[in-house]
Amino acid sequence: MNQSPWQPISPEKPARPVREPLSRERIVDAALSVLLEQGYEAVSMRKVAQVLNTGPASLYAHVANKKELDQLMLDRAAQGLELEEPDPERWQEQLKDSMRQMLKMMRAYPGVARAAIGQVPLGERALQSSENMLGILKAGKLPDQVAAFAVDLIPLFVTATAFEESVQRADEWSEQDVTEFVGGLRRFFEGLPPEKFPMMVALAGALTSGAGGDERFEFGVQVIVAGLASLAEK
Repeated sequence: MNQSPWQPISPEKPARPVREPLSRERIVDAALSVLLEQGYEAVSMRKVAQVLNTGPASLYAHVANKKELDQLMLDRAAQGLELEEPDPERWQEQLKDSMRQMLKMMRAYPGVARAAIGQVPLGERALQSSENMLGILKAGKLPDQVAAFAVDLIPLFVTATAFEESVQRADEWSEQDVTEFVGGLRRFFEGLPPEKFPMMVALAGALTSGAGGDERFEFGVQVIVAGLASLAEK
C-alpha cells in the first residue's frame, strides 16, 4: 500500500549485521582464545559466551558442559600431532618422538595441560593418537597389560611436565631469572643442617644442575622408554 501524503516518511532502519551461526568449531575457537590470553582458570561457558557475544544457554545446544569443552579443546590441540606407522625396528625412537610431540603441542597451548589432567581423552584425534601409541608399544613386543599401563603413564608424565611449566610460566623466565633461581636454590640446599639432610647437602650441586626443562624432560623420556624396553617379550 502506498504511503498517505500526510504521513511522515519513516527513515529506513539500518540492516542488522548477520550473525555467524554458533557451532562447536566457533565455540572451541573462542575457548582457546581465552585459554591462550587469560589461562585455563578463565575458561568458562559464561566467558566463552561473552567472547561470542551471546548467552551461555546458547552454547549448551552444541556443548554439553565445561567437561566436554575441555575434551574439545584437547582434541583441537591434538590435531597438530603427527602419527607415524609403527615400526618394530624403530619403536623406541618413535615412542620418544611421540612424547616430544605431545609436549610441544601442550607448550603451544599453555594451559591445555590443566584441561587434560584427570581426563581420559575421548576426542577422535586424541583417540587416534592413543591408538597409534598402542601400535608402537605392541610393535616393541610389549605385553598387552604393559602397553595398556604405558599409554596411560606416558601422557600423564608429559601432561605433568607441561602443567608445571604453565604454573611456573617458564616461557616468561629470562636466562638471568633462571640463573638466579637455580643459584638461590643451590645455596638453600647447601645451607641445610647436614646432620638432618646429609644427602641434600652433599648433592646440592647435582640437584641444581641440568635444571632446564628440556634436559630434565629428556631424562624422563629415556627412563620410561628404557624401562618399557626391559619388559618386552623375548
